[in-house]
Amino acid sequence: MDDGKANVISPAMLEELFAALDRAEGDGAVVVITGRAQTLSGGFDLRCPPEKAAEMIGGGARLAERLLSFPNPVVAACNGNAIAMAAFMLLSSDHRVGAAGPFRIGLNEVVIGLTLPWFGISIARHRLAGPYFDRCAVTGAMLGPEEAVTAGFLDRVVEPDALREAALESAEELKTLDRTAHRATKLRVRAQVLDGVRDGIERIGSTDREW
Repeated sequence: MDDGKANVISPAMLEELFAALDRAEGDGAVVVITGRAQTLSGGFDLRCPPEKAAEMIGGGARLAERLLSFPNPVVAACNGNAIAMAAFMLLSSDHRVGAAGPFRIGLNEVVIGLTLPWFGISIARHRLAGPYFDRCAVTGAMLGPEEAVTAGFLDRVVEPDALREAALESAEELKTLDRTAHRATKLRVRAQVLDGVRDGIERIGSTDREW
């Protein structure tokens, strides 16, 4: 992901991500998601016009649904900060490798005056360790990479210059999975969270910034 700035999840970025996932699905490829510079993504584009906000949030929810149910393995190479929707992308990926450093990962919605979306609550509850789920969702706590492993945002942390290689090694390992069994098991394991995300999508549409 690269918009030349903070790699925000804008309508344009969502369009490109969905197109890339379509291409990967058609190719039967393992997906590796990363960002530019020292930021995976700063989250949703807060400059989005209010009349387009619900559409953007809905697109983010559908992206999470797509990642959670993607038929091929998905690796996230978190090269730095991962804020809000970017953290939900981590929580929706199969394997997450993070770069060590003074980075921040978490759900800061309540800090900036937004109510955590229903789809996000389902994803966070599914993947985060119990105490961290409540803490991160309710207080907007931002975590360093090592603590993000403990919380459940990441699976492991490597030095920044080793991130690309580590992510590609993970992708190579995941290529050996039986895809039919992988997809079927993924859908069984994630049935409840996928139901929650789809319910959250149905709830989107209000104009009060409380999705």
